[in-house]
Amino acid sequence: MVGGSRIRQIGWALVLAICFALLLALTFKVNAVKSDVRLAERRIIAAQQAKLMLETEFETRASQQQLSNWNAVEFGYSAPRADQYLESERQLAALGTPRGVDAPSPVRVALNRPARESEGLFAEWIEGDADNATPVDGRDVVTASGLAERLASPAVGMAGVAEVSQ
Repeated sequence: MVGGSRIRQIGWALVLAICFALLLALTFKVNAVKSDVRLAERRIIAAQQAKLMLETEFETRASQQQLSNWNAVEFGYSAPRADQYLESERQLAALGTPRGVDAPSPVRVALNRPARESEGLFAEWIEGDADNATPVDGRDVVTASGLAERLASPAVGMAGVAEVSQ
């Protein structure tokens, strides 16, 4: 019976190997189906996004048509004609009316900044004063000497902003 038992062991090993091979094939098949499902889900999401974009485009165009209808029928608006365009600022100014007697004067903004000897775009950042003090409005203000410190601190050159009216 020793020979029969050996054949039985080989048979069980063979059955186990076949089951393992079938399990491996089934795993590959399941992964392939999962991949196809994921791809189909991505396509569905892309189609939904495209549908949403097209619905938005359709609603936008429909509202433009509705606005055009309202402009033409209810408000009487139309596209500008060639004779409605102005050629220069003088023509535009000629259309304006002078300010009334009781109209307030326009508000203008001016920058109050002390004049420097070497006025340049980055002069206040790059040039450092010897004693590190800059006179602003009759008082000495200590400024940062390095470029990084000057960039980190608020600008000293902009002492104040004044409103001026005519």
